[in-house]
Amino acid sequence: MSNDAVVTINRKFSRPSAELIKPFSDVPTGYVVDVQGRRGALDCSIKPMFDFPSVAGPAVTVQTVPDDNLAPYLAMDVLQSGDVLVIANGGWTGSSVVGDLIAGMFKNIGVAAIVTDGAVRDVAGLKQVGVPVFARGLTANSPQKNGPGAVGLEVSIGGAVIRSGDLIVGDRDGVVVLPQEKIPSALEGLQAVREKERKIEALIAEGLKKPDWVKAFLAGEGVKYID
Repeated sequence: MSNDAVVTINRKFSRPSAELIKPFSDVPTGYVVDVQGRRGALDCSIKPMFDFPSVAGPAVTVQTVPDDNLAPYLAMDVLQSGDVLVIANGGWTGSSVVGDLIAGMFKNIGVAAIVTDGAVRDVAGLKQVGVPVFARGLTANSPQKNGPGAVGLEVSIGGAVIRSGDLIVGDRDGVVVLPQEKIPSALEGLQAVREKERKIEALIAEGLKKPDWVKAFLAGEGVKYID
């Protein structure tokens, strides 16, 4: 590669198999958080721009700079059907990083969702395109296409570090990242999380007012009463 390269593109990363990803397609983001120590969600400022079904897919990461979206366009050479495009731009919201036209091209590629800590535009058009979009906000301003940037390298976004190939799960509650190497163990733990949620929901339906652990804590030495 030339030392004068404007954008660095890493194509040497692995994606989890479709078989590993499929069980997460209908899993609430909260479950994915619970199965990995109650962590993994991106900052709440990165939120869905319109209503759409939950989504799960491998990340393809893009690092760009404020007021520029050259690198997301060049990511088209790497993206595959089912991928989740993750665009980090340092939280810049002065101009958009994605609009409905580029989103339409991503849809034609088969991109499952777009996640960015920046802003997007053309929300009506984005909704019509139908690719789920998570972003920090909306602005009508358009970006430049000068670079620099990178595709396929590690990025920091929303308080989390994401690598291409990590699993991204998104729904109305936001976006969660699950490192690729933790997917198998997370799959094993999901059944326990589902069962725990099912039991609590059943107890609530029966009139539960305080769980047993709250009763035990209230009766212990960790609480001081002033009556």
